[in-house]
Amino acid sequence: MTSPTDIGAAPQQDGDQGGTAEPFGLGSSPLRSDALPKALGIYPYAADLWAEGLLWGAVLRSPHPHARILGIDTSAALALPGVHAVVTAADLPAGPDGTPDGAPAGPIVSDRPVLAAGVVRHHGEPVAAVAADHPDTARLAVGLIAVDYEPMEAVTDPEQAFTAPPLHPDGNLFRHLPLRTGDPEAAGELIVEGLYQVGRQDPAPLGAEAGLAVPRPDGGVELHLSSTDPHGDRDRTAACLGLEPDRVRLVVTGVPGATSDREDLSFQVTMALLALRTGRPVKMTLTREESFHTHTSRHPALLRYRHHADAEGRLVKVEAQILLDGGAYADVSAEALAAATAFSVGPYNCPNVFVDAWAVRTNNPPAGRMRGEGALQACFAYESQLDQLAARVGVDPVEIRRRNAMATGDPLPTGQAVTCPAPVGALLEAVAKEPLPALPVDDPDAEWLLPGGPGGAGDPAAVRRGIGYALGMVHMLGAEGEDEVSTATVRVSGDHATVICAAVDAGHGFATLARQIVQSVLGVSEVYIAPADSDQSVAGPSARGRHTWVSGGAVERAALMVRHQLLQPIAANFGMSVELLQIADGKITSYDGVLGMPVAEALEGKELWATAQCRPHPTEPLDEAGQGDAFVSIAFCAMRAVVDVDIELGAVRVVEVTVAQDVGRALNPRQIEDRIEAGVAQGVGLALLEELRTEGGLLVNPSLTGYRLPTALDTPEIRIAALLEERDVVASFGAKAVSAVPAVTAPAAVAAAVRAATGLPVGRLPIRPEDAVAG
Repeated sequence: MTSPTDIGAAPQQDGDQGGTAEPFGLGSSPLRSDALPKALGIYPYAADLWAEGLLWGAVLRSPHPHARILGIDTSAALALPGVHAVVTAADLPAGPDGTPDGAPAGPIVSDRPVLAAGVVRHHGEPVAAVAADHPDTARLAVGLIAVDYEPMEAVTDPEQAFTAPPLHPDGNLFRHLPLRTGDPEAAGELIVEGLYQVGRQDPAPLGAEAGLAVPRPDGGVELHLSSTDPHGDRDRTAACLGLEPDRVRLVVTGVPGATSDREDLSFQVTMALLALRTGRPVKMTLTREESFHTHTSRHPALLRYRHHADAEGRLVKVEAQILLDGGAYADVSAEALAAATAFSVGPYNCPNVFVDAWAVRTNNPPAGRMRGEGALQACFAYESQLDQLAARVGVDPVEIRRRNAMATGDPLPTGQAVTCPAPVGALLEAVAKEPLPALPVDDPDAEWLLPGGPGGAGDPAAVRRGIGYALGMVHMLGAEGEDEVSTATVRVSGDHATVICAAVDAGHGFATLARQIVQSVLGVSEVYIAPADSDQSVAGPSARGRHTWVSGGAVERAALMVRHQLLQPIAANFGMSVELLQIADGKITSYDGVLGMPVAEALEGKELWATAQCRPHPTEPLDEAGQGDAFVSIAFCAMRAVVDVDIELGAVRVVEVTVAQDVGRALNPRQIEDRIEAGVAQGVGLALLEELRTEGGLLVNPSLTGYRLPTALDTPEIRIAALLEERDVVASFGAKAVSAVPAVTAPAAVAAAVRAATGLPVGRLPIRPEDAVAG
């Protein structure tokens, strides 16, 4: 692994207590406080929870992708010794029309039943649940529940959803979004067309879903979950159970990381219902197969593109049709479609853009939020089109992108001006000028680096090297009028500080960042981050890098208010304003050097605190022509992938990925590099390996043996060529989110490299061996 810097860091104390080692504060790279416990295997996850007298929950899931439920007989399950409760949709509050529809839930659109009532709409949909005194008893009881199904025809082709009978009372169309800008009659001298497909990528979390529900004396329930949105999950759970939100408390427990799977309501309502029914704590720990059935995955997509350009390759018009398969329930399909449509041209200038985009309902597994939802699918398509255009013009892939690259101030196809830094050209040049890796065929000791490894079936003479480029973009924070707000409290007592904020660290390092913010503002080295729960003020979900901006901004504002409380009496004693004092290196000093006091001395015997909010500027929904200022800010990335392909076997090895990214400001360089590397690895997985496959709507590979994840041997050398720091003046600290845009860009870059190596069109992700066999 190579990178522009190698910043050392001393380890911190266990838990969320910051150590006293230097350096600290923004711009440094302290070790994450949870790194050592996780490495040692002593970090407490939700699956480790225990309570006195607990029962175990298990869920019965539909074996059909689409069927009518004619009846459910739970008598055999209830008669099994050790079983304490069996619940179905009939045990949940009725829907708005009075029908027992399983209390529909959902992060945006409430259309997904907690337990299916009347109809199942996808394979693995929950139908009933059991609480028993042993996990094996609970699973045995589930098998004794008799459900009389009437199978119905499953709609699994999203193109058929337009004409198929409605699969849900809300219909089969989640959203149709047209985008119209410019002259529809415009045409270019050169035209390239393409049809592109993106498969279903699963977040495949290392830790499967687990949790504990504990009934409360007031008739409410306390949930201990690896949630990434404690208030959203609390409110949706309360609504499904017919309770007031204040009678449901959610305590965030051991989040192992999230790229979507922690952001949707899955089994927590069922677990809470069982706890309320039995009056005892109920724990659920899903199996790996259940995990694949429970959480949402990336939207499969079908994209048709036509690019018009002049003789020099400058874009004249882009026409596109985008179809996202949202699966059985709406989830965030409308939001993903907005990103796919708005970024359908990529970080390139084009005066005329005409797009029709749809997200539809099928009987496939539900799709939801995952890094760069919508933007990733579009990136693969528009970058493939740029490669085609470069070949038609007779220029290299870098040059075609250079001629069309967007810059700060240019408009999106939605009409919104890109007012944040958009150093697209500089990012492209940064990756293009990096030296290329050596060819393994030139080194007799490097045979293992060839596709297939040493002694493989392939002939080294059949190996071809390819180099591909891609530019990607994602939006940060919510879009189309979504209100983004977070609240934080900073409390200082003596020589240490406490941060209270319900922002969940789902692997992006917010806890470390919050500590660094307080250290920088107040000069206090020991900072404790309180555990997140729904009794704290709202901070919102851990998605789209929002906690760096919104929650980090709230922490900074609260810390600045405490700083003012600390410095005001000192400034008054010396007859000067607070603005003439500064805190640095643990000392308070005045502009003239007369005052020099340790922060610890100034804080002695004091207890100061403040609460603050951060709310970015508002956005607006896209109108009927796809126009509007829908996004708060945008992050960009350039990438170069180098691959070796055995053109006889179709085996592909990604040798190296070079990345240049605009980060606004590097608040923690090591964490930024780690997040970029993780995003690249996830993107490489989608490019070559990862696909959650279905046949007739049935999942065929819901396991970590059937669903192929990239290992350390599949992950390439990742070279970070540049972290460009052009501060976004409207963002907290000027920083941009970093983890989503590498995941968006990497699949397109790898596909471009395979295309260059084989001369084949490569219009599908993941790339299968047959797609890389050249005649």
